[in-house]
Amino acid sequence: MLSTMMPVPLTIDHMIERAYCLFARELIVSRRPDKTLMRTNYGDVLHRAQHLARACLAGGLRPGDRVATLMWNHQHHLEAYLGLPLGGLVIHTLNLRLFPDDVAYTAAHAEDRWLLVDDILLPVYERFKEQWPFEKVFVVPFGEAPSQHSGYDCYEALLQSADNAVPLPEKKEDDALGLCYTSGTTGRPKGVVYSHRSTMLHAMAMALPDYGRLERGAAITPVVPMFHANAWGLPYSGTLMGCRQVFPGPHLDAASLLDLFEAEQVTMAAGVPTIWMALLQALDAAQGQRWQLPPMRILVGGSAAPEGLIRGLDRHGLHIHHLWGMTETSPMATAAALSSQEHELPVDEQYKKRARQGIPAPFVALRLMDDHGQEVPWDDRAMGEIQVRGPWITGSYLHEGTNPDKFSADGWLRTGDIASCDATGSIRITDRTKDLIKSGGEWISSVALENLIMGHPAVAEAAVIAMPHPKWDERPLAVVVLKPGQTLHPEELLAFMRPHVASWWLPDEVVFANEVPKTSTGKFNKLALREQYCRNKET
Repeated sequence: MLSTMMPVPLTIDHMIERAYCLFARELIVSRRPDKTLMRTNYGDVLHRAQHLARACLAGGLRPGDRVATLMWNHQHHLEAYLGLPLGGLVIHTLNLRLFPDDVAYTAAHAEDRWLLVDDILLPVYERFKEQWPFEKVFVVPFGEAPSQHSGYDCYEALLQSADNAVPLPEKKEDDALGLCYTSGTTGRPKGVVYSHRSTMLHAMAMALPDYGRLERGAAITPVVPMFHANAWGLPYSGTLMGCRQVFPGPHLDAASLLDLFEAEQVTMAAGVPTIWMALLQALDAAQGQRWQLPPMRILVGGSAAPEGLIRGLDRHGLHIHHLWGMTETSPMATAAALSSQEHELPVDEQYKKRARQGIPAPFVALRLMDDHGQEVPWDDRAMGEIQVRGPWITGSYLHEGTNPDKFSADGWLRTGDIASCDATGSIRITDRTKDLIKSGGEWISSVALENLIMGHPAVAEAAVIAMPHPKWDERPLAVVVLKPGQTLHPEELLAFMRPHVASWWLPDEVVFANEVPKTSTGKFNKLALREQYCRNKET
């Protein structure tokens, strides 16, 4: 028996029609490089997105062709997010924080034909332009630079060239919509191709109460860059639900973000923990005298948020909500919402629950596997690699087969993240496989040590790496950044840690640094730390 349901494909067309009909007057706000604000609405953005789609097709592109963007978070990037897939094209967001060679590699690997680039990012483009010859480069007038640039085409002129007689192609829900590359910290970046179907389902899931909790009237700010994993899908989810979208442009320092949140009364923002650590320091330093913020929901992903950060932001009315995922999972796969029973727990227990990465999203299946290919029990003690599958989880990489290092024999994505799982199905990330410390045959979690260290009131940031040891193979080394004006002796920090971990977990060495290097996505760059500190030990 067949169903009687209408075979309506899940494509971006429905999202755009819905927003145009229902939310045309809802605001889209973008901050320029000079910090002035551009204000427009969905009606204007969607009108321009349709022009972009038709202009690209009239200019010789065909459905399935890739168009790259090199842009910050703002309304023109949203136009590309919506307009390029509307034309059947594939938007490839170039990660401007990668090394130029890696950016060029991703453009060549994707076979990008055109590039849309912010005027203020032309210097970034010019560092790799000789390595991949785009057929056309359109400059987006985002900053104060003139809209015409010698040797390049103008984005606004492209939109004006649109011919309304050019038909928009019919699309299948499994057609490619977007392309993102992994950050490439352990090798060349790998391409993940999102479909219309996967993107629409992910957008709906992000809107659910236990996840993004998006609703009409909410004001959302994706601090996470739009060139990283589709800004966690928030531009799509926000458009689907008619949220006011407030884009920060290139200004991601704490004071600039707080000014924007206050001025635009932002109710939800999303970004990696390092962003919110800096924000907390600024709020604590101001002691309530500078910013008056509305109650805010803060989505945190990319790496674990320390319990101290969750508690600290709570004091200021900013409620952290943990997500976990990766480029390969679109990226949201789990979230840590408290159940009705957990709301009755003592406050300290609630914080421990909120510091977890939570339960799988609807339609996402998750399991933990040990080194012998056996599923580990949900006892919150046994650890295993997280493996996932679902309708917005990639089943392969672009131009690659199913590498057994990344995909199991039965088709699950091997994430490389190590976790334990409690009886309720809530996972707790303990480490990345490459960051676990094996000392004397036993595992030490660098993430657990980092979160504990960052609970010390004098500490701003901390990263823990494995240091080679002649007897124990590896021992922990902690790299610690102190808050301004604070002092701390290594032994004081170890004394703070002793009641909370086994003695053999304690770092053999604590070094203080001015900063912890970050990856292109804002995570701690442990590869750089290992090269710096372990090489120094060897020499």
